Amino acid sequence: MSAAVQVTDIEKELVNALKTGTVVLGSRKTLKYVKTGKAKAVIVAANAPPELRSDIVYYAKLGGIPVYVYPGTSVELGAVCGKPFTVASLAILDPGSSRILELIEAASRQEQ
Repeated sequence: MSAAVQVTDIEKELVNALKTGTVVLGSRKTLKYVKTGKAKAVIVAANAPPELRSDIVYYAKLGGIPVYVYPGTSVELGAVCGKPFTVASLAILDPGSSRILELIEAASRQEQ
């Protein structure tokens, strides 16, 4: 599976998760749900502030939560989510009827 196809698959499933599941947008809320272990997966924009990104990755590893680094900017991630603002990170609490958790876990395995 090529990286471009995988990104579009993740984008489609993210839109599906936003419609049918529970997704929390925003860095503070994402970090809160990662620390409490309620997040099932996390997506971080490639241009997220380095200290925020390292905090999220650190706490996610402690909790065994998969993290996907979205290759686009926070503006593009916001656009995928259908929001008129930037989204540096988001947490998926309930995927609904989407396959996003499977795709993120597969992508994080490929990165390692």
